[in-house]
Amino acid sequence: MTRPVKLACRAVWKLYGPHPARLLQSGAPTLDAIRASGHVGAVRDVSLEVGEGEIFVIMGLSGSGKSTLVRCLSRLIEPTAGEILYDGEDLLKASPARMIEIRRHRMGMVFQHFALLPHLTVLENVGFPLEVQGVARPAREARAREVIALVGLQGREGHYPRQLSGGQQQRVGIARSLAVEPDLWFLDEPFSALDPLIRREMQEEFLRIQRQLKKTIVFITHDFDEAIRLADRIAIMKDGALVQVATPEDLVLAPADDYVRAFTAHVARAKVVTLGRIAAPLSGPAPDLALPAEMRVDEAAERIVTENRPVAVTRDGQILGEVTPQAVIAVLIGRQP
Repeated sequence: MTRPVKLACRAVWKLYGPHPARLLQSGAPTLDAIRASGHVGAVRDVSLEVGEGEIFVIMGLSGSGKSTLVRCLSRLIEPTAGEILYDGEDLLKASPARMIEIRRHRMGMVFQHFALLPHLTVLENVGFPLEVQGVARPAREARAREVIALVGLQGREGHYPRQLSGGQQQRVGIARSLAVEPDLWFLDEPFSALDPLIRREMQEEFLRIQRQLKKTIVFITHDFDEAIRLADRIAIMKDGALVQVATPEDLVLAPADDYVRAFTAHVARAKVVTLGRIAAPLSGPAPDLALPAEMRVDEAAERIVTENRPVAVTRDGQILGEVTPQAVIAVLIGRQP
């Protein structure tokens, strides 16, 4: 990982059953052994690192353990075993008072259900976490107005939740979680209850906010299209365990097993393959048109094909090579890479 590590977990387990800690005393039990002993392996031996400023997406089918893992990372659920390091501090050794302080001041959380307080206005809902912190009304209202503007709800500060659309309510939930200026942001399927068009608009809004704030984000979704639009890296879970952690591009092009392959089977490669992946050495003088290596083929396809000539591919101002219209077409029809 090239980014500084913001959040890490080491060998985290969450077992439900009569004697979960005792089950781990003799080592890491298999899934069959966990089930045979009458326990449920909600999270099994998970280790991962999330870099500062990264959007880290966790995916899996229903019951795979993704929501339980996120609640373990924030200690809303107590893990059975393991370490959870946040800026180097082991959260499992933190006192209840310390965890309350961390959650109030350094973590933001957004869930699928908006959980807005119906008797409070937008301004009051967004400022509520600051009220809990004891922030004086003028200061908390000023901060609430800042984040309300950030999520595009200026002019609705006096509205009540019932007067807002679903997408607007979710924006209030996002603004409320940002009011405390968190370093670490947990989002558990925040857009899954929204209509498809509004969901896409919220994804765009989310990316716009992230470009401004550069938060460290752990994001849960079951929608692979959503994941590849948002993620720097994706973790795939099954039966409480991590199966693969990789970039969207590497998940599609190099799935670790049949489970991951099934997840990615219907994804159009042009949505995940970058120009850097298909760049070839320059065939002559560098083309005058240059595009960034991290741009995905579907974003660049029309321009490259319309130009009908190679374009240069750059990273950090350096030319890596070139991409031809033929290479783009090969990806679009599923032949490459």
